[in-house]
Amino acid sequence: MDDEHSSIALQAVQDFRAARLQANLERIRATLQGKSADLLSYEEVREKLRAKETNRRQLKEIPLDAIVGSVGRYSDFTRQFFPRQESGKHRWMKIRMIVESFEGLPPIEAYQLEDGYFVIDGNHRVSVARSLGAESIEGYVTRVEVNVPLTSDVGPDELIIMERYAIFLERTQLKAAFPNIDLQMSAAGNYRILEHQIKIHQQWMESDCSYQEAAVDWYKTVYCPVVQIIRKRGMMRDFPQRSETDLYVWIEKHRNDLVKHLGWPLDADAAAIDLSQRPKSFLQRVRKKIHNTIIPAPLNKGAMPGEWRKTWLSTHQDQALFRHILVAINAKEEGWTALKLALDFAQHEKSQVHGLHITDRKKGISDYQREQIQSTFDRACKDTAVRTGLRFKQGNIAQMLNDEARWVDLVVVSLKHPPGPRAINRLSSGLSQLIRRCPRPVLVVPQGTKPFTHMLLAYDDSLTSKEALFIAAYLAKSWQMPLTVVTVKTENEDVDILRYARNYLADEKIQANFIGKQGKAASEILQVAKDYLCDLIIIGSYGHNPILEVVLGSTVDEILQNFDSAVFVCR
Repeated sequence: MDDEHSSIALQAVQDFRAARLQANLERIRATLQGKSADLLSYEEVREKLRAKETNRRQLKEIPLDAIVGSVGRYSDFTRQFFPRQESGKHRWMKIRMIVESFEGLPPIEAYQLEDGYFVIDGNHRVSVARSLGAESIEGYVTRVEVNVPLTSDVGPDELIIMERYAIFLERTQLKAAFPNIDLQMSAAGNYRILEHQIKIHQQWMESDCSYQEAAVDWYKTVYCPVVQIIRKRGMMRDFPQRSETDLYVWIEKHRNDLVKHLGWPLDADAAAIDLSQRPKSFLQRVRKKIHNTIIPAPLNKGAMPGEWRKTWLSTHQDQALFRHILVAINAKEEGWTALKLALDFAQHEKSQVHGLHITDRKKGISDYQREQIQSTFDRACKDTAVRTGLRFKQGNIAQMLNDEARWVDLVVVSLKHPPGPRAINRLSSGLSQLIRRCPRPVLVVPQGTKPFTHMLLAYDDSLTSKEALFIAAYLAKSWQMPLTVVTVKTENEDVDILRYARNYLADEKIQANFIGKQGKAASEILQVAKDYLCDLIIIGSYGHNPILEVVLGSTVDEILQNFDSAVFVCR
């Protein structure tokens, strides 16, 4: 019997040494991973999370992986309950020998906070059970109520965030109004942003509204609509390690930054689109930068046809198609013509006009020049009912217009120097670069252009011409403007190119003249425009073979060179 007891004691010593080794290895792994191997202190967690103990107590099986802390011995064991100190050796070995002798051990005592457990009595029993590979242990469990969900993987760093969350819920009382609410975040400081929003919302509401009442209304009318946008756009797939509230804060921060940059209000949906379309990883950002560096701007394909309509226009919610119009101001006569046409366009659409003056000079412009341009702009806009604004920037004109175009529905530019007839002219043309890369439709306005009275749609059944068809149909319906549709076939082409356009316009209940021609596309389009007194040509943008178009030229270039009124180029 003594030999058997000695054998059990020897095994207990070996198991304790193995458990101590596991404790050291766990601490090393945690350090390398930037994590903590410490158990949580129950008193600290209870205080931080505003926990409330109850009288509910029951005997149950406790998963060992769910035990995250201890009431008094949180410094004696690692997170996986391996012993950290030699001082508990004899107590640990005694428990181990009792287990081996089959005498049986009493259940442990523990608190339960959501999915996490804290040992009141029985820390060594838990440690021995863990070292033996057990998955659970029997214990008497007392429930503790918390507003913040506590998971089994929470660490000291996460506890700081959970404390701020608990304070936020206590101040707002949102948990009482919405029991299933989940506003967890990965950064504690971001709860101050939510609190500030609620304070602003309270000021916006009636003066006698309480902070808690404002919080409820903010959650329903401000927070939830943005979360619906996040879900609709599937943004969580791109940020699997973040919460919906994380993305909500990012979107709101991004929207505020954009409003400061642009100078006009921006929908949360627009900010969400921009965030979702940005490169997510360092490798993607580097790849994009290399692509933009090695490929000359005139040869860049730009956005895919229809991309702007599939994403951006979903933010409009049955409002006017062109809510925001960006017009390039060059402070010359043709530039003011473009502004006048943009203002007329905006009056039809009940939209806003955003002027942008860009200079590529290294020194920019003087304060006197800026004042003169601003004064002329203000006079042009004075008698219109259009909300306007003018900003001044410095840099590459085509590039900056393309960057700004992401936030509007239409770009209006003046035409003084159309793309030239030679390849070298087309390669260096700023207008070609703008049109090719612009993510929005571009309205090109020659000097002397007057408000439109009759549209001509140049249609060839390509993807870009279908986008032109969409805009032509919209303008014909909302502006009640006559529409003529022309298509030009080659000699050997025997396809009814107009079939799709006819069916589309018929479905939209729009009447139009349909004209089929044969020959050189640009020449025939220009002739039809002349015969039918059309003062606006709507045409699809460049195709997706920029090298051939630079070398051989394109229909768009020829139209811009020879038409004396506005050209609406669509992508």
